[in-house]
Amino acid sequence: MTIGEMLEQSALLTVLGMTVVFVFLWFMIICMNATAQLVHKMGWDRDIQQSQNILPPKNVSGATATPEITAAIMAAVTEYRKKELHE
Repeated sequence: MTIGEMLEQSALLTVLGMTVVFVFLWFMIICMNATAQLVHKMGWDRDIQQSQNILPPKNVSGATATPEITAAIMAAVTEYRKKELHE
């Protein structure tokens, strides 16, 4: 077998291998999407749908912290810094 024939065979095997992987991944994506649609239609994702309804609306910009929460955070940061400086 000449070097040219070996290069030709290796190129063919490379293309064939990449094609097999691409087809497998494409088939897997189609199966995953079909499974997702089936789960949604059968209502098996009700707990996920309910938890999404609990979350606050996305258009709320920055929740304000109460003074008590701010004081607690400041105290925790101060204690942490004291410990870090003494170690």
